Amino acid sequence: MRDCVNDLEKNGHLIRIKEEVDPNLEMAAIHRRIFDAGGPAIFFEKVKGSPFEAVSNIYGTFERTDFIFRHTIEKVQKVIELKADPGNFFKNPLRYLSAPFTAVSALPAKSWLKAPVTYGTTTIDQLPQIKSWPDDGGAFVTLPQVFTLPPKSSNMMESNLGMYRIQLSGNEYIMNEEIGMHYQLHRGIGVHHTQYNENDEPFRASVFIGGPPSHAFAAIMPMPEGLTELTFGGMMGGRRFRYTKRNGFHLSSDADFVITGIIRKGEKKPEGPFGDHLGYYSLQHDFPVMEVENVYYRKNPIWQFSVVGRPPAEDSSFGYLIHQLVKLLTPQEFPGVKEINAVDAAGVHPLLLAIGSERYMPFRERRPEEILTQANRIIGSGQTSLAKFLWIAAQGDDPKLTTHDVRGFFDHVLRRVDWTRDLHFHTKTTIDTLDYSGSGWNAGSKVVVACCGDPIRELKAELPQNFDLPKGFSNPQFVQKGILAIEGAKFTGEESYREAQILAEHLSAYDLTKVPLILLVDDASFTAATLNNFVWVAFTRANPSHDIYGINSFVEHKHWGCRGPLIIDARIKPHHAPPLIEDPKVSQKVDQLFAKGGPLAKWG
Repeated sequence: MRDCVNDLEKNGHLIRIKEEVDPNLEMAAIHRRIFDAGGPAIFFEKVKGSPFEAVSNIYGTFERTDFIFRHTIEKVQKVIELKADPGNFFKNPLRYLSAPFTAVSALPAKSWLKAPVTYGTTTIDQLPQIKSWPDDGGAFVTLPQVFTLPPKSSNMMESNLGMYRIQLSGNEYIMNEEIGMHYQLHRGIGVHHTQYNENDEPFRASVFIGGPPSHAFAAIMPMPEGLTELTFGGMMGGRRFRYTKRNGFHLSSDADFVITGIIRKGEKKPEGPFGDHLGYYSLQHDFPVMEVENVYYRKNPIWQFSVVGRPPAEDSSFGYLIHQLVKLLTPQEFPGVKEINAVDAAGVHPLLLAIGSERYMPFRERRPEEILTQANRIIGSGQTSLAKFLWIAAQGDDPKLTTHDVRGFFDHVLRRVDWTRDLHFHTKTTIDTLDYSGSGWNAGSKVVVACCGDPIRELKAELPQNFDLPKGFSNPQFVQKGILAIEGAKFTGEESYREAQILAEHLSAYDLTKVPLILLVDDASFTAATLNNFVWVAFTRANPSHDIYGINSFVEHKHWGCRGPLIIDARIKPHHAPPLIEDPKVSQKVDQLFAKGGPLAKWG
């Protein structure tokens, strides 16, 4: 990590803060402001209450992320291209000649000399106790690399390296003895946890912090079959993943810090709240506890951290880099699917856009058929199964269509969608752990919007003459052509579900053919102000089965649809997690650093 910091600083990608900064909210507030300004990586020389230096925002822009991996990304792309289609080698052997050597040379390697990370030991309370949001339950490790192996295995190729949230302090954790281990659905560590529960062997785990930037990225990478996170981290870092063993635990030799410990079987403690990447708090729930065995560090270590919150944030660069690397794998993983975009500004899982192919019946009028099969594959596979709203369009209707032009994609779909036919609900199912819009923890619904064919309507950003709203509704604002936001009363309880239906019945008197999507929101002006506001409000605050309504709706043989515009009730509900809001006192204190004459005035 220090090599990375020096490289960034040498090339003008890093600033140093020499003043002592409090890890309790202040460091995070500084990070957010510099990130929002498109600023550099941030090196904190003096962290209050800790002897260790810290760095954040190294992945803060796509350009800087490309710069960090500039020497290796093309080589890794070649390996992944061959994984997607081994025939590529014979089509262009000179391009792929180095790919097998890249993969083989990145296999994990044991350190035979003393590993750098075993230079010294410390305690949990000496680590930077970084708390990012006022209601966080304590200090957290925000870029951890959690390493586990199956029972009775020392085969590094069987390991799992994942980024699972670690709570260092607060709640009921005994300082220096216990830390919290938070992991969610579809995580590899859960398989290992189940295996350990079935035998008497202690469940050993190691938490790596820092080290080569490629290791943190490997911990969140959805790995293609046949590649481990350790091999991938080695390829991206241009250096084999080196490891050593101490007291039965595996340590990353090149990490800056390693926390080792035993995950207690059958024991849980409250973890959270934590200000998470949807822009809301993930609330307090019981999660596994790790009994701390030791805390190792290398000479002159740097504590790497990030700050998450309403997207986009620093972790958005991980999604960008993943897309750059695996876009050629999409047709292999999802046959017929040409493009997928988990919309970052909507919190990733709440909104997924896709382009598929329609080849089933080319001799008759186009309608959604094959793309429905592809949609089922998408929401039945791995991480994409957490998608809550999946909008899928057919390739060929517009050769310029791309999922990465979000505004253009909605325009394309809304000109073609037939709400009587193109809505497909999945009720009483699992959703993302961090999404509290559903009917319970990990419980909610999904909806697929699938359309193809020629446009059936023109979109307008105009209201009919003499348009008015019923009592309690106000401030109609167009998000873009065809999408209207309307303010409603505060959602207070079960009786409030009726209000969207009242709005639908009232609007049935108007010709809204050219406005096919209506949002019921708390603040229409905010929702319509930016594209990011629209996707964040509309898709993080709605549970499809409960919050989708329609003008002139009907049920036909258990299929729900509507003959007029679709209405999404995207108001905040009482059971939702609260949105993230900065502490005003901390903001005022940080203002001084960004004020004229202050050390961060350039980014004020």
